[in-house]
Amino acid sequence: MAGGKERTLRRRIKSVQSTKKITKAMELISASRIVKAQQRVAAARPYSEQITEVIRDLAAAGAGTSSPLLQARAEERTVAVIVIGADRGLAGAYNSNVIKAAERTVQAARAEGKEYALVTVGRKPLAYFRFRRYRIDESFSGFSDQPTYEDARGIARFVLDKFESGEYDRVELAYTQFLSLGTQRAVVRRLMPLDAEAIKDAAKADGPKADYEFEPSPTEILDRLLPRYAEARLFAALLEAAASEHAARQRAMKSATDNAEDLITKLTRIMNRARQDAITTEIMEIVGGAEALAQDKESPEELILKHTDWPHVYPHPIPVSLPRDHY
Repeated sequence: MAGGKERTLRRRIKSVQSTKKITKAMELISASRIVKAQQRVAAARPYSEQITEVIRDLAAAGAGTSSPLLQARAEERTVAVIVIGADRGLAGAYNSNVIKAAERTVQAARAEGKEYALVTVGRKPLAYFRFRRYRIDESFSGFSDQPTYEDARGIARFVLDKFESGEYDRVELAYTQFLSLGTQRAVVRRLMPLDAEAIKDAAKADGPKADYEFEPSPTEILDRLLPRYAEARLFAALLEAAASEHAARQRAMKSATDNAEDLITKLTRIMNRARQDAITTEIMEIVGGAEALAQDKESPEELILKHTDWPHVYPHPIPVSLPRDHY
């Protein structure tokens, strides 16, 4: 029994060690990808800042705010939510946090009597909302850890067409904001319509401003630039979500590796204790057997009487001392 328990513990320790190798490798891979993801976020920031600066200049030059992307609907009937998650799991609470944030937005819209629509980015959000039979208009996947601008453009184009056609009255963007390696936060931001008041306030900001001559008119340029602005915002959200995914997976795999080490230590102690108990039991059995042999040891005369029939074979007395009643 003890030997069987020891074999079982040995197999379990070997299994945990194999799992530890996998989690350690995933931890190192995620740690290396975080740096690249941060670099991509930093590289995309100048474009976003520059396009915001151009929009500010256009607004200061008198560009109108009649673009469909700037017009809030008088009556909101349908609220669309873009949910940016991951294609894979093993990232702690990364997917569940952003999914819950999006689900709260959907429930709030339904509580107000509005329709909803979901656009999922990543296989995990798609699987969650499909299993619960939510309305999913479109899904995108396969690039959650390394998104490109073309991916953002495809998503933005789909949502823009729905918004401009009037099928969507408001579009919310749910993603995970990357604050630091140890802190990520699931947020929901309005994507469409764009905030016209923020553009006006930016145009009124203090500080020196350049005087530009625009050709064609500032309003026409703004109408063409606003879709690119939406694409840039969506691309920035994809990059932050990718960095957050790698950071969350790195922490989750580190925790799993540490737990595997602790479990191996505990199982090794249990196995050593079981082995010691088995050895002690064997020693006690050997000692007990030796004691039993010592106590059951018989004299030569008793062995002769036990294994022979002297009174019948030999009628004469035998030259050993036997009890008187044997004659």
